[in-house]
Amino acid sequence: MHVVWDTLYPGFGLRFRESGHKTWIVSFRQRKIKRTVTLGSVPAMTIREARREARRILSEMQLEGLPTKAKEQVKCAPLFRDYAGEFWADYSRHWKPSTAKRSASCLKLQLIPYFGDMTVDAIRRTDIARFRDSLSDRPVVFNRAIPVLSVMLQYAEQLGYRRAYSNPCRGTPRYKIRLIERYLSSIEYRRLASALDKYQNHYPKQVAIIWLLMFTGARLGEIQSLRWEYVKPPRLMLPDSKTGAKIIYLNKQAQSILHALPKKRNSGLIFPSRIKPAKPVSISIAWDKIRHHAAIPDVRLHDLRHSFASVAIRDGISLLIIGKLLGHALPETTARYAHLADETIQDSALRVCSSIAAAMGGCQ
Repeated sequence: MHVVWDTLYPGFGLRFRESGHKTWIVSFRQRKIKRTVTLGSVPAMTIREARREARRILSEMQLEGLPTKAKEQVKCAPLFRDYAGEFWADYSRHWKPSTAKRSASCLKLQLIPYFGDMTVDAIRRTDIARFRDSLSDRPVVFNRAIPVLSVMLQYAEQLGYRRAYSNPCRGTPRYKIRLIERYLSSIEYRRLASALDKYQNHYPKQVAIIWLLMFTGARLGEIQSLRWEYVKPPRLMLPDSKTGAKIIYLNKQAQSILHALPKKRNSGLIFPSRIKPAKPVSISIAWDKIRHHAAIPDVRLHDLRHSFASVAIRDGISLLIIGKLLGHALPETTARYAHLADETIQDSALRVCSSIAAAMGGCQ
């Protein structure tokens, strides 16, 4: 007879007898006496069931002798894969649809495959570090998954599955990602305008969306899913966005684009899909053709937002105002454009110095 011990729970193991019979066991000390309890046989009891029962028994032995009230407050933590369903049923409804979609993908593709067979209370900081290392070649995936895991473990504390303030995700560093910065030059703006004019008749809705993105600095989803009831010139009053309720300020050009749209109504989508009117029109195919015609194949629609900020900085608008125009919830988000402001200031300083030098006849 020999026993193969589990590496996750000390004392839990699989016992092999000479007859070939295999049983799950848990071994522990109770009042200094070593005891072994048979949990069940293989294959009548699965390893998941055996681990859960072993966890329950070991927890009871650790709490033996403590007051009954404290003992009743302790819950037997479920496996992570089982807890994921409970968490999702309780929590996902409080996320925005786009957030829920990304979180569901993280759960299915990363979190459950990695942590699924661990009980919720067994996840430690070292496990988080190993999980981070396992995604070293996909840093963006880790950066998206760790907030979801952190929320799950925090909620597990509220349910009593983990000790309070024991979230191992707290303080875990994310991978540093180099943010893509692409800004349109004056020449590229002219080429893009020419391409939009060319495709106006082929893709009227998509072209209008692109013009509005250029003139407002808004996010694609904010314009693509825009509704007539949100239009309150000279503003767009969005009841919800990535950062909550938001006001988008309309300049004369943006107001002209909206005014020129056909079939204006008091409510409903401004840019509905022809095939599915209840959903916004798709823009990816049209944008791909337009940007190639404009010879800017590397420009993303989101780069129009970056370019809006870049032009604002060149025109001397402060980062505080730019943050208001873009609808940033935090000033740190706008700070990514600070280096553009530094370049503008440096360029101004050089021009001032050149003027002074010219006035002095080139003397230094």
